[in-house]
Amino acid sequence: MDIRVGHGFDVHALADGLRLVLCGVEIEHTKGCVAHSDGDVAIHAICDSLLGALALGDIGKLFPDTDPQYKGIDSRKLLKHVVDTVNAKGYSISNIDCTIAMQRPKLRPHIDTMRERLAEVVGIDVDRISVKATTTERLGFEGREEGVSATAVTLLIKA
Repeated sequence: MDIRVGHGFDVHALADGLRLVLCGVEIEHTKGCVAHSDGDVAIHAICDSLLGALALGDIGKLFPDTDPQYKGIDSRKLLKHVVDTVNAKGYSISNIDCTIAMQRPKLRPHIDTMRERLAEVVGIDVDRISVKATTTERLGFEGREEGVSATAVTLLIKA
């Protein structure tokens, strides 16, 4: 059995008046992510973890921010493409673990919906997807509400 682990990390600046989308869920907030796409930092980290597990580079290699076709794109479409690539290589996703770091807003009320949205796109049971949120105790760019970061770890299995 071939088992692969991937790790992903992404960061986006926050700015007033933009949409905040995390794990495919739009969250009401005064700030949103500055990005070429919809700025879904969590999905971007998950994509990087999946691509990394297969040594296929990163999300920027596959979907460059210089390409106008990705302007404002729903990151779930990017994730679906990456999942299709994983499956085409003969692997299945065993589980995903993602952590989002930002000071505000509180994300706990949205976590279950985030997990469900990811499960829909990825095609695995929701109990194989973990999404966690943390503050940085007002430290660093996340704590100063200048940006948001996300990390993700995935396990792939090839039978």
